[in-house]
Amino acid sequence: MVRYTKESLEQLRSRIDIADVIGQHIELKRAGAAYKACCPFHDEKSPSFTVQKGDAHYHCFGCGAHGDAIQFLMQHLKMGFFEAVQSLADRFHVKLEEVFSSSQADQKRVNRTRLKEALEYACRFYQFFLMHTDEGQEALNYLYERGLTLTFISTFRLGLAPRHEGLLRKLMHQEGFSDEVLLDAGIIADRNGRMKEFFLERITFPIQDATGAVIGFSARKIREETFGGKYINTVETELFKKSRVLFGLHHSRKRIAKERQAIIVEGQLDALRLILNGFDFTVAGLGTAFGASHVHELIQLGVSRIFLLLDGDEAGRNATIKIGHLFQKEGIEVQVAEMPSGVDPDLLLMKEGPVGIVHLLLNTEDYLVFLYAHFARGVNLESPAEKNQLLQELTSRIREWNNPIMVHESIKRLAHLANVPEELMGVTGRQSPLLPFKRASAQSQEKEMVDPDRILESDLLRWVLLCGSSTPDLIEICRNNLSVLSFKNPHAARIYNSFIESHEKKERFDFLKLAEEDDEELGGFIAEILSRKVNREKAKELLVETIKQIKERNWMVEREDVRLKIHSGTANEAEIFELVKKFDELKRAVPKVQLI
Repeated sequence: MVRYTKESLEQLRSRIDIADVIGQHIELKRAGAAYKACCPFHDEKSPSFTVQKGDAHYHCFGCGAHGDAIQFLMQHLKMGFFEAVQSLADRFHVKLEEVFSSSQADQKRVNRTRLKEALEYACRFYQFFLMHTDEGQEALNYLYERGLTLTFISTFRLGLAPRHEGLLRKLMHQEGFSDEVLLDAGIIADRNGRMKEFFLERITFPIQDATGAVIGFSARKIREETFGGKYINTVETELFKKSRVLFGLHHSRKRIAKERQAIIVEGQLDALRLILNGFDFTVAGLGTAFGASHVHELIQLGVSRIFLLLDGDEAGRNATIKIGHLFQKEGIEVQVAEMPSGVDPDLLLMKEGPVGIVHLLLNTEDYLVFLYAHFARGVNLESPAEKNQLLQELTSRIREWNNPIMVHESIKRLAHLANVPEELMGVTGRQSPLLPFKRASAQSQEKEMVDPDRILESDLLRWVLLCGSSTPDLIEICRNNLSVLSFKNPHAARIYNSFIESHEKKERFDFLKLAEEDDEELGGFIAEILSRKVNREKAKELLVETIKQIKERNWMVEREDVRLKIHSGTANEAEIFELVKKFDELKRAVPKVQLI
C-alpha cells in the first residue's frame, strides 16, 4: 500500500514539464507559445493535439482528449496510477516520501529511490568491467561467438560480474551505499553472516521497469564450473517481483499497447535479439513458470493477440500448452509458431535473419489446432474409446476458459477438427451423451458476479474526468443532480468529491492529490476508469442517462428501506404513519435530471 506525503507531491508537481514527458513518446513541434502533434488517441493527418507552454495539461481539438502527465502515461502507455506517479518522480528526480500507517510503523522503511540509485551504479560497474578488463575480454569473446555485436551489448547494457568477490561492494561503500541498501537491492547477500556479492562470474542483463530504471538483474554463467544454474535472477526485493516482471517489456511496452499484440519467448537473448531486429513487441519470463500475473500485465496493456515463439523441444511444447491456456482463459487469441526441433528464435535469427521470423509469424497456427495435434499424438483416432478420451480431455480444458463465447466457438471448432457432430460435444448447451458438461459451481459463479454500482459510477466518472474539463456544462449538470452521498462506491465518491472541489476553486483537477490517499485499490480503480474511450459527441446525452440511472437507483433503494422499516415490526403506530406518508411521497417523486 503506497501513500505519499503532501510535501513531496507538491515538489513533484512543481517540477513536472508535461511537454518533456509527452515529447518522449510522440513528436512535438513548436508552434508559437505551444507545442503541437498528431494526437496519439485518434487517427489524424493534421496536428490538433496541443500543449501550451507553462500549462500542465494537454488538449486535442480533434477528439477532445484532455489531461495531465499522469493521465497521458496511463492512457498512452497503459501504466497503473501509482506506476505513473513513480515514473514522473524518477524522471524529474523527486524523492517521494512515503507515509506509513500505524500498522506499518515497525516495518523497515525502504527508500525505493535509493535502491534504484544503487542498482544503476551496479549496472554501470558491470558494463565497465565487461568492456575494459582482461576478464571482461574473455566474456566479450563468448558474446561475439554467440553472434552478439557491440551495438547489441551497449543498447541493452550487458555487463559482467567479476569472478572474485569484494570489488563492487568496496566501490559502492565508497559511493555512500550501505550494506543495508545493497541487501535490500539484491546486490549482495548474507551468506551465513558474511556479506558477499550476489552475482559472480556471470554476464548480467539489467531488468528495467516501465520508466527504464534498473530494478534487478538476470545473469548467465559462461563457464560450466560456475556455481548455480545457467541463469539466476535478483532475489525478490521491494522493486523486483519476479512473478510480475516481463523481461524486455520496457523496450516493447509502447508497441504492445499500440498494436495490442505481443510475442512471447523463453529466453532473455531471444527477447533482446528480436527487439533489436525490429520485433519490439517481444517479452520473456524470467526463469520461472509464466503465470497469471504475467498474463495480467499484458492484459493491462490491452493485448488481444499473443504469438508464442517457444523452443521446439518437448519442454517448449509443454510451456506453449500452459501459457496458451492462460491467455485463452482470459479471452485472448493465441497463435503458435512451430519452431524446428533444437532451434530457438535467437538461433533462427542468426541463421535466417528477420525474414525467418516474419515467415514464422505468417505461418502460425491457432492454439486450438496446436492443442488438438499435440494431444492426438500417439492416439488411435480410429478407436472410439481413445477418441472419446481425447475429446473429453480437450473439452474439459476448454470449459475452464472464462469467456462463454470462446468456449462455445472452440468446442464447435474442436468438433470439426475431430469430425464429430456438434451436438455430441454439448455445443447446444444440453448435456452431451459422450462428454461431461462442466457447470459453474456456486463459488465460481460468485467470483464472476459484477458490481453494478461500481460499473455505473465508473461510467459517470469517465465522462467527468475525460470530458468535464473541456465541457464545463457537464460538470454543472452533475452538481445540480449529484452529491458525494449519491455514490455507493467509496472510491467513486472520493474521486468525484476531489474533482468537484477543484472545479469550485476554479482549479484544474490534479491526479497527484489522489496519491495522498491511503488506499491500495484506488490506483486500480482510476486505471479502470481511464482504460476505456468515450464518444465525446454523445457526452452530454450519455452522461444525462447515467445520472438518471444513478438517481433512479438511489430512489428505489430509499423506497425499499422505508418499506422494510414499515414491515419490520419495530415501529409504533405514529412512526408507521410517518413512514407510510414518506413512502407515498417517494413513490410520487420520480427522479428527473435537472438540466442547465
